[in-house]
Amino acid sequence: MPTVSVKRDLLFRALGRTYTDEEFDELCFEFGLELDEITSEKEIISKEQGNEKAHGASDVVLYKIDVPANRYDLLCLEGLVRGLQVFKERIKTPMYKRVMPKGEIQKLIITEETAKIRPYAVAAVLRNIKFTKDRYDSFIELQEKLHQNICRKRALVAIGTHDLDTLSGPFTYTAKKPSDIKFKPLNKSKEYTACELMNIYKTDNQLKHYLHIIENKPLYPVIYDSKGVVLSMPPIINGNHSKITVNTKNVFIECTGTDFTKAKIVLDVIVTTFSEYCENQFTVEAAEVVFPNGKLHTFPELAYRKEMVRADLINKKVGIRETPENLAKLLTRMCLKSEVIGDGNQIEVEIPPTRADIIHACDIIEDAAIAYGYNNIQMTLPKTYTIANQFPLNKLTELLRQDMAAAGFTEALTFALCSQEDIADKLGMDISATKAVHISNPKTAEFQVARTTLLPGLLKTLAANRKMPLPLKLFEISDIVIKDSSRDVGARNYRHLCAVYYNKNPGFEIIHGLLDRIMQLLDVPPGEKKGGYAIKASEEQFHVCTHPLPKSPPSSAPSVSSSSSCLDHCNKNTGSPFSGPVFFPGRCAEIFARGQSIGKLGVLHPDVITKFELTMPCSCVEINIEPFL
Repeated sequence: MPTVSVKRDLLFRALGRTYTDEEFDELCFEFGLELDEITSEKEIISKEQGNEKAHGASDVVLYKIDVPANRYDLLCLEGLVRGLQVFKERIKTPMYKRVMPKGEIQKLIITEETAKIRPYAVAAVLRNIKFTKDRYDSFIELQEKLHQNICRKRALVAIGTHDLDTLSGPFTYTAKKPSDIKFKPLNKSKEYTACELMNIYKTDNQLKHYLHIIENKPLYPVIYDSKGVVLSMPPIINGNHSKITVNTKNVFIECTGTDFTKAKIVLDVIVTTFSEYCENQFTVEAAEVVFPNGKLHTFPELAYRKEMVRADLINKKVGIRETPENLAKLLTRMCLKSEVIGDGNQIEVEIPPTRADIIHACDIIEDAAIAYGYNNIQMTLPKTYTIANQFPLNKLTELLRQDMAAAGFTEALTFALCSQEDIADKLGMDISATKAVHISNPKTAEFQVARTTLLPGLLKTLAANRKMPLPLKLFEISDIVIKDSSRDVGARNYRHLCAVYYNKNPGFEIIHGLLDRIMQLLDVPPGEKKGGYAIKASEEQFHVCTHPLPKSPPSSAPSVSSSSSCLDHCNKNTGSPFSGPVFFPGRCAEIFARGQSIGKLGVLHPDVITKFELTMPCSCVEINIEPFL
């Protein structure tokens, strides 16, 4: 949830009254917000950088308020105050209007060169606006909050605000080679080319996070006025020439991006929030945008729309019994002007341009519940009688965890993602044979694929705890992920149990004994007869079966003497987690239960141990526990 910091005294002045901290906390809760922290600039700096750095900082009390991520209209002081005032019925919801200018309308012309970079742009003008220092700071802060929220760190939308009196339209939004773009950027005293700016901003704590959006593109987006003055190079930096100040009277706002809908929402939020300070309150001057295909659009849209919702539906979903008139009043308090029409059960709700979060009837119902007050909803027993039960696989997992710990093994919880090297190279296997699910844009080499076995995670845990007293006995019961084309998501999870024993001697008998105990707990008797389990000497290939056990094995089901058919089946359908020299020759056994292979146990090959930076022998067992449900 975004957190909005507002000055307490400024907030109370705008609300027209003062509150105690407890009273304001309660007001926020009633409105669906949360007062997260009461602090000051000095206190924040002191916590983060120490008391010496905080010397001279402001002691003004700040309220940090958590706002729902989809309420873009509440991301600044003005939006919060307006929402709270309407909620407390002190003011009515404003009506926002788009007006045409008395003179020539401002135009923004988009060229076709922008198509492959940031193809969309919208624009508007705030005419005769009156800034103060606090209003100006709030204006800048709102842009930053929008950039971090709906704009997805400028990847989807970038906002540019300019002093219109320093520019001359029409404006051109185009794309050029970085070496052909040269201008004086915001708060700089000399001109730089786009290439030079990208190098400069690589060390800028704020702007370096946005460089990746365009730095590898052959062309950079740029906006010029009719005299060739650069307004901005979105999404990186504005030009210094059109920098807005407290004395700015007319603001030209442009939003460029890759998402047309979000660009329009962002523009609507900015102009509706700050049109309050214009000479003609809540009016916004239109601007025309000419697209490469010649089509002309006028912005901002400031579109109002009406939705119909039945009063009985609201009562049913929220669990209350209110008249349609009362429900309409509750919705009006949430800036959704409503009235009862038709048969007396229909409520017509007007959705203003500030409420882009209202998409479905359930959003309207949620606002009705907030206005009614969650604490005021009477608690009732559900009409449907049900008995909850633990998910069988999780229940089996919990039971096994307890007994594994009782057997002297320590539980580990490792990452579900790992590197390709962990599940392939270090285990002597080609990555293409693992059927691993790959991450399309991994942020680090450590998290490239979803694990296909639990063994690498435990071996890495051993390596990180080599200084601990021997022996080290670890286990994990978690999911692995294997590609499965028969599933709608293309992959499937399997619940595996893996245990390792690390000591001066291999301890194969320890792992074997643990397997016997697990089978005893699962009520699987020893022996090759139907329903029993057995182990059979095996060579290099490590196989953990993931296809379900048949309730009564047919004649074609793999048995102890036909393990190759089981391997063939699994390699064909789900892939085998291990193959290659994982185990020491002659020290490996395949585990069969109820007629099929469920995993392997053995002493790890020295090459595998070395690749995981271990220096002593290690034995392990890994089985699939799902067939025992």
